[in-house]
Amino acid sequence: MPSLLMAKVQQLCVYEINERDRGSPAYLRLGQKPVNSLGDLVPFTNKISVQGAYVTTEDTYLSITGGTGIFTGAYGQVKLQQLVFPFKLFYTFYLQGLAADLPDELLVTSVPPSPAVEGSPAAKAAELGATGPKYTD
Repeated sequence: MPSLLMAKVQQLCVYEINERDRGSPAYLRLGQKPVNSLGDLVPFTNKISVQGAYVTTEDTYLSITGGTGIFTGAYGQVKLQQLVFPFKLFYTFYLQGLAADLPDELLVTSVPPSPAVEGSPAAKAAELGATGPKYTD
């Protein structure tokens, strides 16, 4: 088994644009305060498992703790950049432990993080395959 220090790192960049999700984010308030405060949680779910403190005022690094499908065995970290709270985020995944190289359709050159980025008309219309073939569900 190769040393964990020598494991190959694969980089994957993803925009999350929640323009239609006006109820986001959902806060789980652990205290009795009517405003968001330290200790509150923002639960979410995606294909790759991560955990860590999510800070909305600065770039945040979260630990990758697993995945499914082509991401089985994944570990590493993800850099989360809050572009427009809470509707636009940019993730840079630094993936290790994958059994194979990521497919070419996931390795395109990303548009640099910017609050001005917009989804394509097809993506905004939620057309099947508009955001990435075979990786939209």
